[in-house]
Amino acid sequence: QVQLVESGGGLVQPGGSLRLSCAASEFSLDYYTIGWFRQAPGKEREGVSCISSSDGSTRYADSVKGRFTISRNNTKSAVHLQMNNLTPEDTAVYYCAISPARLCSVRLPSLYDYWGQGTQVTVSS
Repeated sequence: QVQLVESGGGLVQPGGSLRLSCAASEFSLDYYTIGWFRQAPGKEREGVSCISSSDGSTRYADSVKGRFTISRNNTKSAVHLQMNNLTPEDTAVYYCAISPARLCSVRLPSLYDYWGQGTQVTVSS
């Protein structure tokens, strides 16, 4: 059974940073397209960022461009989401997901087959 585990969430003040990690318990993420999504209370799930398996290309939602960076750590077979200059609007549960597709998208959640349980990010003073 595919299990994805997110970590790194927590409480941070506005302007602060967090780094989320996504790893799989039984296999390597190196050859999968990975997406990060988030869902705030009362809001729809939103695509945040993704990284493609084919060429390493990345995508970002407009709301996080210039503040968030997605990357692979091939040594540890993990994908990270570095989040800087956080605002209260970034408060949400963040999920990672994997897809067999070669190119990623933050607009197509249906592209992703397996999802983690999520990690809470709270930005508050």
